[in-house]
Amino acid sequence: MTCWMPGCPALSMCRGLAALPITCLERAKDLKTRLGILFHKPELGHKTGSSSKLQLGSRRRHSSREVLEWKESFDQLLKSKSGVNAFHTFLKTEFSEENLDFWLACEDFKKTRSKTKLASKANRIFEEFVQSEAPREVNIDHETREITRKNLSGATSSCFNEAQAKTRTLMEKDSYPRFLKSASYQDMTKQATSRGTSKRSHT
Repeated sequence: MTCWMPGCPALSMCRGLAALPITCLERAKDLKTRLGILFHKPELGHKTGSSSKLQLGSRRRHSSREVLEWKESFDQLLKSKSGVNAFHTFLKTEFSEENLDFWLACEDFKKTRSKTKLASKANRIFEEFVQSEAPREVNIDHETREITRKNLSGATSSCFNEAQAKTRTLMEKDSYPRFLKSASYQDMTKQATSRGTSKRSHT
């Protein structure tokens, strides 16, 4: 930048920079380049992801028995926090995680003790998952939808029972068998089985 006006700040800055040794300027440029790469490097996201996968893997080592129990029944899967997380990740690949999210929202809803909170939560859940054309509409029949709508007029902890049961059955009959056959779960069971075998061989 060039300026011929006397007392111009840009001119003073340029003179100041010109007075610096060349090596200082080169180092400053190099540092700027390195910082730019550091802040914009896309690989950083992948490194974070890989570290989280490593952490997940370490947790799995402590729950190999649990992983094998998930295939015993759908109930066993839902009882396990890590099982629910793994199932949720699988449902995302099928774009049907709203079914599990609705089921979990209903479970949380049943624990609500305040009548005021019960009513507001009921409306929120209905608007998000149950009503026709809801943002995350679950796959239930019209009759169940209408029964649930009527239940909202006097919201109790059981007002979503029928809709929740229908959604649970759908997941158990449809998504759960596919989850058990999925490559991700097959890998987890292989790891769990190999760990169990290695433990027995050392005892």
